Amino acid sequence: MIRVVLTDIEGTTSSISFVHEVLFPYASKHLPEFIRAHHHTTPAVTEQLALVAEKSGVDGKNVEGLIDVLQSWIAEDRKEGPLKALQGMVWEQGYHNGELKGHIYPDAADYLQRWHDRGLRLFVYSSGSVKAQKLIFGFSNEGDFTPFFSGYFDTAVGGKKETQSYQNILEELGVAPESVLFLSDIEAELEAAESAGLKTVWLVRDGELPDTGRPVARDFAEVDALLRKR
Repeated sequence: MIRVVLTDIEGTTSSISFVHEVLFPYASKHLPEFIRAHHHTTPAVTEQLALVAEKSGVDGKNVEGLIDVLQSWIAEDRKEGPLKALQGMVWEQGYHNGELKGHIYPDAADYLQRWHDRGLRLFVYSSGSVKAQKLIFGFSNEGDFTPFFSGYFDTAVGGKKETQSYQNILEELGVAPESVLFLSDIEAELEAAESAGLKTVWLVRDGELPDTGRPVARDFAEVDALLRKR
């Protein structure tokens, strides 16, 4: 029996366009001024910039050089921890001042609440930082959804296409693999989760449905129908 739902964000609960057409451009626009203002005065920013320097080989004192590295990582959609952390700080400002509003599909909002009310434990696993995940759901177009989630995972547990990452999540949750349902729009992530013993549903919101042996759903209403059969 499924007792835990672990969900991806981009393409699953939220639109890909929101991430790529709203969040990334916002970070790219505001990150330079944010770093120039905080690189000496905010320890969390200083710490992440040191990691950028370490990973890139750019002198840690060369603030403009570090900014250039971060901008190139954004353009490449690199899954670098310090970039995700700094983006989260910039987005936090945007959410709090009302310039950003997180996107959740109406069907996802509906069924996340229903599943929570039915006693299922809900968790997020995304390549975006935990801070960024909480912001999307905390300042969403559907309201504050953070009370419905029991926890969040990012790439600190490992890459989303690696089986070990899902084993790490299972160890932290302390549950049997077959009691966890993982939702994603990326087949390679589903394969990794299945290799760890998790149940999966492939979210395919647009385009032709794939010819596959695993369960496929257009939206969370169809996921719920599959859940009720298990």
